[in-house]
Amino acid sequence: MRDGADLINFLGMITRLKGEVWEALPGRVVVGCGGVGYQVLIPMSSYDKLNPVEGSLIDLRTYQHIRENSLTLYGFVSDEERDVFLLLIDRVSGIGPAIAMAVLSGMPVEHFKQVVVSGDATAMSKVKGIGKKTAERVILELKDKVGVAQTWEQNPDRSDAARDAEMGLMALGFKQADARKSVDKVLKENPAADSGDIIRMGLRGN
Repeated sequence: MRDGADLINFLGMITRLKGEVWEALPGRVVVGCGGVGYQVLIPMSSYDKLNPVEGSLIDLRTYQHIRENSLTLYGFVSDEERDVFLLLIDRVSGIGPAIAMAVLSGMPVEHFKQVVVSGDATAMSKVKGIGKKTAERVILELKDKVGVAQTWEQNPDRSDAARDAEMGLMALGFKQADARKSVDKVLKENPAADSGDIIRMGLRGN
């Protein structure tokens, strides 16, 4: 029996999965790639957008969660959804994958951003599985400690690529101020870079 570390080394880190839908149920799909079927848990927000049916092609951003001797693959329709998921499980105390998936299933990403920026714990607590105290903690830690509000607030002077890259770097552990500094540095030297290139260059520069 392989332990968690061996599983990572054996399988590698799966960050994107593209293949044929072999099975589809609300919140779960089995994706066939190279003759192997991968079970992927997806939030209802992604499921509704994809509307997967057996035999169709699907392209998911993924996150591999290792726990003791189990491995669970989570899938998302966009980098933005995956970044919010990572922010919740990595930057908010007491939030695991199940609650993060409930949040994404309970409200669109844009609505979630607005709720955090406005500090609306009442709206957050309406998500199934999120009580008032948990809602307040999510807002406190994301808005005040991580500083996502400064990234998510509408700013006509910042491009979508800059905002997406800033959020991506924060999901990878950067503080908001450091993420913005890194993004601005990359864009100063490469003004036409897209969000993926900005993140890659930002990581190399730190």
